[in-house]
Amino acid sequence: MAEANNGYTWNKMTILIVEDNREILCNISEYLEAKKYSVDTAQDGLTALHLLATNTYELVVLDVMLPGVDGIEICQRLRNDLKLSIPVLMLTARDALEDRLLGFKSGADDYLIKPFSLAELQARIEAILRRSDGSTFSVLCVGDLKLDSKEIMVSRGNFPIVLNRIGFRILEVLMKSSPSVLRRNELEEKIWGHDIPESDTLRTHIHQLRQAIDKPFDTKLIHTVHGVGYCVKELL
Repeated sequence: MAEANNGYTWNKMTILIVEDNREILCNISEYLEAKKYSVDTAQDGLTALHLLATNTYELVVLDVMLPGVDGIEICQRLRNDLKLSIPVLMLTARDALEDRLLGFKSGADDYLIKPFSLAELQARIEAILRRSDGSTFSVLCVGDLKLDSKEIMVSRGNFPIVLNRIGFRILEVLMKSSPSVLRRNELEEKIWGHDIPESDTLRTHIHQLRQAIDKPFDTKLIHTVHGVGYCVKELL
């Protein structure tokens, strides 16, 4: 699980693993945690659906054959009932074409046949995450702040907010990570890649964001964790 400090949560990619075989579940969990992922687990479909309805995940590793609600139904309910576009990597011992097609039709993003190597599982996860780039939702909301990445629009309450391109991107990255704290160097790399500008540039953009997002309103949503980084969250 992600580490916590002073009421804030450090940002890690969080993956839900749904697998009824305890040995396989433990092997996958230990391997991914060693690769610095945060991992939640479920051994049956109902537990998985509860976790998906109450938590935020970057990806689901989902076994097809599960007690109670199987992986196909979980994926269908994930898409149709919960309206989530979170990436799903399905695991199955069935390698027939019709089985794979059924998995994709239910909403899976990729399919891995058992037995598989943990290195291949990691490679598939990383490929899916690169393709999704964390963009599981086009509309992001934190409190009364809303960002629509498709329409390139930001609003708070009923008031539209105009941001420049870099400000919009910084806010989008922070909102995708909410309520986690994003370390300064991680945020800079996500915005500028390896061509990171001088040290005051990010601070200047954060100041401009605060002027637009927080100053006209009673409640602050953009927070600095001194010596660490930034986050967008409601403080209760």
